Amino acid sequence: MAEATLFTIPGSHPGISVALMLERKGIDYRRVDLLPVLSKGILKGLGFPSVTVPALKLGGRRFQGSIEIARALDRYAPDAPLLLPNGPERAGIEEAEALGESELQHPIRQILWWLLKRDRDAMRSYVEGSKIGLPVGLAVKTGGPLVAASVHFNKADDANVQAAVAALPGLLDRLDEFVLSGVIGGEEPNAADFQIAPSIRLAMTVGDLEPFIESRPIGHAAMRLVPDYPGYIPPGLPQAWLEPLRG
Repeated sequence: MAEATLFTIPGSHPGISVALMLERKGIDYRRVDLLPVLSKGILKGLGFPSVTVPALKLGGRRFQGSIEIARALDRYAPDAPLLLPNGPERAGIEEAEALGESELQHPIRQILWWLLKRDRDAMRSYVEGSKIGLPVGLAVKTGGPLVAASVHFNKADDANVQAAVAALPGLLDRLDEFVLSGVIGGEEPNAADFQIAPSIRLAMTVGDLEPFIESRPIGHAAMRLVPDYPGYIPPGLPQAWLEPLRG
């Protein structure tokens, strides 16, 4: 029997973060894939305090959010620690990890939902291989309302998505600095690596963004940790919105 149960959404970057951490810890787990939006009611019904994924059942307790789960995993399985003991190196990891959760996760999510609203066929590539209880083709064909609701819940409107793209160059510069200073991207991955790499890999499944990320230090670091990531969506962002990345 699996030690843990991970509840996530197909293609979710924080969900992949937690899956990688569980594998790093050698914790056997069962993955349960939920559909966007519908997941909120299911998680409430399962007794989780919030409605967001990733959500983890571990040792008879419930945890949500990639940072909270990372701390729980270090307590549950201290070997292969995700965080170092207190000191300057730990402070750097915590700084990078916080940036990954608070500043990187959501803009990438907004960009993807904006594009999926306009190219719903691309959903198929993000859902392939998951176990959502529906045939992939049917899920894509009937997924319009869920996509629209996800766009609404994530505030993925034109203004916010344009702002998200404009903020990417500064974020990528900061992430490159973390790689070059050795905070992330080393031989032994830490909590910040697991937090950031899946978000960058999700961004690299977006045809508009991949050329601006793949050759950067953070792009190389993300590819090493997450060589395979489900999904691809062809270019679809207005060219004018990409000017900050070109600059």
